[in-house]
Amino acid sequence: MPAFESVGHDADFCVTGGGLAGLCAAVAAARRGLRVVLMHDRPMLGGNASSEIRMWVLGAAGKGNRETGIIEELMLENLRRNPYKNYHIWDGILYSAVRREKNIKLLLNCSCLDAETENDKIISIKGWQTTTQKYHRVAAGLFADCSGDSVLAPLTGAAYRVGREAQSEYGEAFAPAEADKKTMGMSILMQARETERNIKFEPPEWAEKYTREDLPHRLPNIFSPGENFWYLELGGNRDTIADTEQLRDELLAVAYGMWDFIKNDPANKEKNARFELDWMGFLPGKRESRRYEGDYVMTMRDVASGGRFFDTVAYGGWPMDDHHPEGFRASEPPTVYHPAPSPYGIPFRCLYSKNICNLMFAGRNISVTHSAFSSTRVMATCAVLGQAAGTAAAIAAKHKKNPREIYEGHMDELQCALLEDDCYLPGFARKPEEPALSAEFFACGNFTGEPRDLTNGADREKNGRLNGVSLSPGASLTMRFAGDVCVSAVRLVFDSGLDRDLGPNGETLRRPMHANYYLNAEPAAMPPRLAKNFRLTTVTESGEQSAVEIKNNFKRLVYVNINKKAALVKFEPLETWGNDNCTVFSFDSR
Repeated sequence: MPAFESVGHDADFCVTGGGLAGLCAAVAAARRGLRVVLMHDRPMLGGNASSEIRMWVLGAAGKGNRETGIIEELMLENLRRNPYKNYHIWDGILYSAVRREKNIKLLLNCSCLDAETENDKIISIKGWQTTTQKYHRVAAGLFADCSGDSVLAPLTGAAYRVGREAQSEYGEAFAPAEADKKTMGMSILMQARETERNIKFEPPEWAEKYTREDLPHRLPNIFSPGENFWYLELGGNRDTIADTEQLRDELLAVAYGMWDFIKNDPANKEKNARFELDWMGFLPGKRESRRYEGDYVMTMRDVASGGRFFDTVAYGGWPMDDHHPEGFRASEPPTVYHPAPSPYGIPFRCLYSKNICNLMFAGRNISVTHSAFSSTRVMATCAVLGQAAGTAAAIAAKHKKNPREIYEGHMDELQCALLEDDCYLPGFARKPEEPALSAEFFACGNFTGEPRDLTNGADREKNGRLNGVSLSPGASLTMRFAGDVCVSAVRLVFDSGLDRDLGPNGETLRRPMHANYYLNAEPAAMPPRLAKNFRLTTVTESGEQSAVEIKNNFKRLVYVNINKKAALVKFEPLETWGNDNCTVFSFDSR
């Protein structure tokens, strides 16, 4: 019989895993000029956030802490193009984010199954693509494992760990007395839809059967906007990789049994009569499996103390949310929340292997203890970790160095690049460049705020300070130079409503996607203070003017190419997405 065809690819950077971490890593590196191959074993991107699993993208808690950069680009595009929160449109938005990057070669339905190594370096990896029945071999200088399951660890000999550390290893008060292999489990989610008629449900014969007494800590409430059945969880007391198929079967029996309870239990039958089962997940959403070991292992103590690191490249802020290993079968509450400050920094040393010199990782598999992982694992945090890894890959390729050498000699360059790309790093401020650094800023018309704050590098409202200017249509901001200078581009950061899903006390009011579908649900709205239409005008010392208008903007970070000499640049908001005022956090030039 003929052998299956093998296709070769040469790249600067190869990413395995197309969840939000891998997607952001690939896009970040591609935008900085690297030739990237993104290998993903599913037919769509997004991982746990995709329509196959449907978990919400959540991250740091509290006001002013929403993650920006590439993940905010994606979330804003979803608000603009997908106001009714359709998961299949969201899949297309993630797919588009990769397709529009010409430097990315995307290999979907391609599962990594082998790696070629030499000493402490990966030479290539190989994947099997089920749709084409071809092998794909990718040779690259740098690799990032964003697969969640750390598929490259057993293939390359990279150091990793599984399970919970003993209290004594890192002095973690919430860790068990003895180390074990227990993890958090995996969940199958489901979604309901409210209809205008009564809907009957007959469960399959293999579904489990529940009464109210069986569910003391997991009683479903289909009328709650936050009910997505995350607690239908199993596997933490088994092997969350090797036992996935068996666990999937058990979870389906649990999930269909739960829907039977919702529809047919005597106390539920009438009140839930008009709901139908709209979608059932058949791919479990996984929380925890292998975690790599980097040059640093971040601990619960690091999280609790605020994560103040010299090499901070990302941040978290979700509580330490530790799920019971027995999941749905446990008699105790399904999860224990330990407080975590928000935000806290995450160091670059947790994003590269301690023993494979050209291997990075991002997502839920970074170098942390189980206790710290209970906070760092959520997807918005994974996304900013991915952007950090992709940006680091670009800087490493530029200098022909490995990730550890970037830590040793190029951290300032990496952090500056992330801040320039609108990533937030707690304790660090973006450094404005010339000619904006020496420019004079002033505002005219109806405005509030300090124009000089437009170059303070904060780029978001924080701790009661606006860090920008709020102005109404008809007002303007002007950046004046000492004379004519060459302005290649103008960098603007607008207010995208970083608290848009939060209540007055920082509590979550809305989710980025629906958990269930209700009749007459209102569409999501764009952030009202975001600039929709605006004008930039350049004026030379001799009075020559040139203007450009940007229409239907829905981005927070905007670069406008100018490529002209100018003595001043003026910004004028023409229309917002609903508010009387537009807020600008950054207005500088390149």
